[in-house]
This record gives sequence, C-alpha cells and structure tokens, in this order.
Amino acid sequence: MRSGAKVGLVGGVFLVVAGGVGYGGYNLWNGVTGGSPDVGTRSAPRTGPLTEEEVTATARDFLAAWAAGEADRAGQLTNDPVTAGPAVAAYREGGGVSEAVITAGTPTGTTVPFTVKATVTYDGVSKPWTYRSSLGVVRGESTGRPLVRWTPAVLHPKLTAGATLRTGTAKIPAVKALDHKGVALPPGKYPSLVPVLDALRQRYGAEAGGKPGVETWIEDANGNPGGTLLVLAAGKPGELRTTIDAGVQAAAEKAVKRFPETAVAAVEPSTGAIRAVANNPASGYNTAFLGKQAPGSTMKIVTAAMMMRYGVARPGTPVQCPPDVLWDGTRFENLERFTTSGDLTNAFAMSCNTAFIKAITPLKDEGVHNTALGDTARKWFGIGEVWSVGVQTTDGSVPESTGSETAASYIGQGRITMNALNMASVSATVKDGRFRQPYLVPRDADGREFAEAEPLPGEVAEGLRTMMRAAATASNGTALEAMAGVPSPKGAKTGSAEVEGQDSNSWFTGYSGDLAAAAVVQAGGHGSDAAGPVVAEVLKAD
Repeated sequence: MRSGAKVGLVGGVFLVVAGGVGYGGYNLWNGVTGGSPDVGTRSAPRTGPLTEEEVTATARDFLAAWAAGEADRAGQLTNDPVTAGPAVAAYREGGGVSEAVITAGTPTGTTVPFTVKATVTYDGVSKPWTYRSSLGVVRGESTGRPLVRWTPAVLHPKLTAGATLRTGTAKIPAVKALDHKGVALPPGKYPSLVPVLDALRQRYGAEAGGKPGVETWIEDANGNPGGTLLVLAAGKPGELRTTIDAGVQAAAEKAVKRFPETAVAAVEPSTGAIRAVANNPASGYNTAFLGKQAPGSTMKIVTAAMMMRYGVARPGTPVQCPPDVLWDGTRFENLERFTTSGDLTNAFAMSCNTAFIKAITPLKDEGVHNTALGDTARKWFGIGEVWSVGVQTTDGSVPESTGSETAASYIGQGRITMNALNMASVSATVKDGRFRQPYLVPRDADGREFAEAEPLPGEVAEGLRTMMRAAATASNGTALEAMAGVPSPKGAKTGSAEVEGQDSNSWFTGYSGDLAAAAVVQAGGHGSDAAGPVVAEVLKAD
C-alpha cells in the first residue's frame, strides 16, 4: 500500500493492483479480510486500535468495489450500508461515470487519501475527470470489523448529506462575469471568485442570455444545482457585469496567499460597490462573505461611535488606560498589561482595551449599557440589518448582552460576529460619513431592496476619522507599520480576537482614498502582523 494501490475496470472485471500483482474481486475479499463480507461471520468482535493492515485492506476493498460499480458490496464495507450503497450507485448512474481508476495513497493513521481518475459519459460525449478525496476507517460498533466511516465526501469532497452527482444538460447557463469596467473575470485567473461566480450563476444565469452546455454538477436534496465539477460540452455563457475591479481583485488574490487561512474584502466608500473578495484557500468556503467570527479591537470603531453618541467621550477627552479593569467580576487586561495616559484618540491608536471598558461604566447608570453598542451599530453602520448583496452573505451581529459579555463586546469579543465584508463596510462608512450597503450586482438587476442606516453626525464622522488616522499615522499607532506605504488620506484599526485553543485571529480594517478593506487571518496573532499587510496590499492597488 505504501507504493500505492490501484483499482479499476479491466474488461468489465475490476482489479486491484498492489506491488504489481492483480487479484480477482472474490479472491481479494477472502485473501485480505479472511472470509465472507457478511456481518457476523467471526466468532468474536475485534477490539483495540486498528492495525495498518486492517486500514489498508478495508480501504482497498472498498475502493475496488466502488470502481467496479458494485454498490451493495461497497456499502457493506462501510458503517452505514443503507446510505452508502445507494449513494455509490447514484454516483455511477446519475453522474454518468462509465469508468473509474482509483489510486490509494499512503495512509496517515486511519485516514487513506486517494485519487479518482474517471471517465464521464453523456449522450455520446465522454470526458476524463480527475480529483482527490480521502476516507477514514473505523471499527464496527457491533462486530469490531474494520469499516469505512461513511460520509458523502468520500465519493467527492464537495458532496454533502442528501446531495448527489448529476450529469446532463445544465439547468442554468454559465455566466461570463465582467468587472465594473467590462473586463472579463475568468476563474482561472481569479480563483477566489469561483464560489462567487457559482452563486451568481444560480441567481442570475437564467436571465443573462446564455445557452446551457453539458456538465457534471452536485445537486442538493431539493434538486437545486450547485457548482459545476466538469464541463463535457460548453454552452454559450451569458454576460453579467459585477462591481468587482479586476486590478483590485488581482491584488487581493495575491495578498491572501501570504497566510494559509485568510479572507479579505474591499468596498468603495462612495458607492458601496464591492471591488474585491479573496480567500485562501481560494476555491473553498467564502469566509470573506460568510464568516461569523469575533472581530476583536476593530470593533472599537463602532464602540468609539457609541461613546460619542452617548456623550461618554470624544477624541480629545482624557481617559484612563490602566493595565486591567473589572466589569461585573471579570478582569479584562491590555496586551502585556501595558498602560498609557492621554485622550481617547491616543487610547484608540494604541488599542487600549481597558479605556474602552472603564470609560463606558457611566452607561450602567443610564441602563443602556447592554444595548447601546448594538443600537449604534444598526443606526449608523447598517450592522444588524439584512444586506442584499447579490449573493449569499452573513450579516454582522451585535446582539444584546449581559454581565461581562457587555464589556467584552466593547472590544469586539463576547457574542459579536463579523466577517471581512462587514468590517470593510465599517471603515467605508467612516470614510464616506454614511453607510452604503455593499453590493456585488447593481440593484436594478433584480429590483432588490438595500439596507439603509442614518448618516453619521458630522462631529462623529470627523472624530472617527481622526482616531483612525492616528492609528495609521501616529508614532504610537498600532497600524503605522502596515499602513506606511498606503497613500493618504488614510485611516485604520488593528484587532486580534481570542479563540480558545489557538493563537488569536488577526484582524485589520482601513481605508485609503475611495477604497476600504478588511481582512482576517486565522491564528495570525496581532492585527498589524498578518491581516495588516494583506489590507495594505489591497489598498495600494486602487
């Protein structure tokens, strides 16, 4: 198995090749597993950790049965034969898979990676299809037999429960996405746009004027098509203009490659148009639009707006920044317990946690401390409203809180959740002085309603710009190094969000000219160290 094992169809009979020796299906079964595949043939169930031989043999048998199209046998080699057998059959029949050669790689513990080289055929048209997946081996609960742990992702990494493979004439024509200037956005050049383009196709493809081709796709339990996996015969794509800017998108694609798990989004403050969205990994989950994570100290932008709204403090108001502070019995600290003196602008620039908690204590007397942040986020930043971007996004959330969670929310922890798009919009709102809902497709494409919010009062808008400018340009500003080469006028805010069991997530948001951006790097540490350079690279592209 260490040198690789192949299973495939040869003359209608599947073979397993390992070390240059071929075995017929029945002999392989008996030789490796030691008997009939029927449950209960052994006198006593095995226990204990799986051996390398058991993992290797079980994976080889399952892959052989799958490649041969023997769905029932493949199902019996899993811990869920009732679900697995029909799924294997549907893979072959609904997916139009006429041949398959599966090469197993070297196991890592009980996980076996493998490569599928298949041929998909529909209406006389055939095309090769190659991809990678993996399977895990477990002991059966009642028999102790080694079995493949069933999950639809075994057949293809994008398959989920209830979904199935389909090959045929596509239900919706493909779309050729264009940027706001009419420049084509091919997915090969802009890989982060793959999930976005798939979503745009599902929503707008029928009206874009294209002609469907023959494809292989994943269909969910409700019959809705997902992303295309293989194109057997190209149709004619319709054209769809988006708000993306090809130059900014290219910079974003490059920037996210700095770190393994990174998301960035860029928005034009004067319009709300989304100019870029990029993720690393590129073709996976669209974290920039769909993420739900604590934004850390980047949330202090909204907290500062709340403080000005309720008269707690303004940019020039002296505030205390002790090394720690108590709120309802919970102690909150500054990074490395630093302390400083000065006004709110200085506390913002240095990202003093305790100043943004201690100064807000008077709101307890007014009884609004648990709701003031969420009310401010909704009133001026559109956070808490439903955004109609043109594709699926996750709206930011600043829920009502109690106890120590209230203090945590002021510094972007607790129950607050945001993503890169949400935080890019926050910076865009500060830069323009009013919230403009981000959008990827103009509203006249389908007449959808945009979320709205009240403009920032002039004094509040100018105050926030003063503080963000200090964070980006003052000698003690936490964003100074990252924003050093970014053109003025500019402003920024760093953030790091604590996540149990890992290093803090790195957050950064800022603006330059008529472009605002935000990024999050998983386990990236300080905002200036990881997310900051990503945002700066995007802002320089404008």
